[in-house]
Amino acid sequence: MPVPVPSPAVVEAPALPRQDEVLTQAALVFVADLHRLFTARRDELLARRTRRRAEIARTGRLDFLEETAHVRADDSWRVAPAPGPLEDRRVEITGPTDRKMTVNALNSGARVWLADFEDASSPTWHNVVLGQLNLLDAYKRRIDFTDEASGKSYALRADAELPAVVVRPRGWHLDERHLLVDGRPVPGALVDFGLYFFHNAHRLLERGQGPYFYLPKLESHLEARLWNDVFVFAQDCLGVAQGSVRATVLIETITAAYEMEEILYELREHASGLNAGRWDYLFSLIKNFRDGGPRFVLPDRNAVTMNAPFMRAYTELLVRTCHKRGAHAIGGMAAFIPSRRDESVNKAAFEKVRADKDREAGDGFDGSWVAHPDLVPVCEAAFAGVLGDRPHQKDRLREDVAVGADDLLAVESLDARPTYAGLVNAVQVGIRYIEAWLRGLGAVAIFHLMEDAATAEISRSQIWQWINADVLFENGESATPDLVRRLAAAELEALRLELGEETYINGRWQQAHDLFLRVALDRDYTDFLTLPAYEELTG
Repeated sequence: MPVPVPSPAVVEAPALPRQDEVLTQAALVFVADLHRLFTARRDELLARRTRRRAEIARTGRLDFLEETAHVRADDSWRVAPAPGPLEDRRVEITGPTDRKMTVNALNSGARVWLADFEDASSPTWHNVVLGQLNLLDAYKRRIDFTDEASGKSYALRADAELPAVVVRPRGWHLDERHLLVDGRPVPGALVDFGLYFFHNAHRLLERGQGPYFYLPKLESHLEARLWNDVFVFAQDCLGVAQGSVRATVLIETITAAYEMEEILYELREHASGLNAGRWDYLFSLIKNFRDGGPRFVLPDRNAVTMNAPFMRAYTELLVRTCHKRGAHAIGGMAAFIPSRRDESVNKAAFEKVRADKDREAGDGFDGSWVAHPDLVPVCEAAFAGVLGDRPHQKDRLREDVAVGADDLLAVESLDARPTYAGLVNAVQVGIRYIEAWLRGLGAVAIFHLMEDAATAEISRSQIWQWINADVLFENGESATPDLVRRLAAAELEALRLELGEETYINGRWQQAHDLFLRVALDRDYTDFLTLPAYEELTG
């Protein structure tokens, strides 16, 4: 009797150029196996998030877990030693996996490239599939191309000069509607991980590297455990040695901040570090404590610096946790985009970036993120000043750090308050980002900053919070839905004048405006704006 062949994931999308190189029958069977084994657990963990959020709303607090105190108390365990390509991570550049960015990131001089299928990538089917293809082409050195618009040619440097690639799949909450298994969409995280791992794991190991990943938006150590089980299965399935996968976890949710050690413990054979993701962290804080009263009202996002006491608690705890367990601690994003026209803007911004990276290096971080190749030397210099020729400073244990549960929630320690200008900026940035996202762009330069989905999330969440907390601005106006609607309408008119009628009409501005107001003003708070936005995404 013939052995039944496992059924693959089914593609429900128009064909794309060269998609057969990515969506092979074997790869789709692998993705289907991942889905059948792990999606039910994913669903349970998403339901657990909802229950935990209800508990936070009831109690107004968080604490370190009693049931995992033994993990934190056990000083004997460490994560696996870092592989060679991830030993020195002093500069990491982030960006989506479109063809131009792939070449520019690989040629940037950074030690690591975060190849992003998550917040810096709008998840059109085109971006999902061709992003995988671009990584395949890069590893095969067939990604050289000429930009038709500018006529500029792009070619990779020698292999020895290229950074390690760390892929960031989508978060657990997002599905991929174009891939179905048994009639159900596959979680985007399993699609991005599965296709990349299937096509590249053996190739990368043969090159002395490995399948490395950044894990976004985890909210508990149980979600890390799920990822670890995915890694174990995937390595066994493809005949790859256990421990070949390495994962860096973004601590970008307030709940994960209370479970850093447990997250490293669950992934200890595959873990390589933690990262401090600033904007998503603030978004998560607002989301979870949105009905916690004035104590949790954040000021303008740009007024919440990394020197704020509760942010210092978060980052110093992260460094101590990582170094105690032998893991890398990676700092946050420098999102500035250099201006080709205004050198004074550059000078002031470069000084801020250098000060930020000097602070991180001085605090014990082993590396940090930048969003633009011009910032690579700035970050490199800041960490070289502390590290010298050493690859990291994991020997600096930061035993002077003592962070209590309440320290991570000490929002009231801030002197700054929400401002009218901050409200205007939130409306402007939110609408501009969502419009670009709906056109398939996930990394967008807005007001000299490289913004991603976390930007829009914190913008709309702050508006929601300010309205529901009855915030009074310094000009005497109150935060109300009517005020936000007036500002949004004014922004559309300003954009029409700024862009010109033809460009404005060809954009998706009204759609972005409507969606932004929906997720900022609806009484029932939407957990992730990308969920309703995905329903409106085409391509």
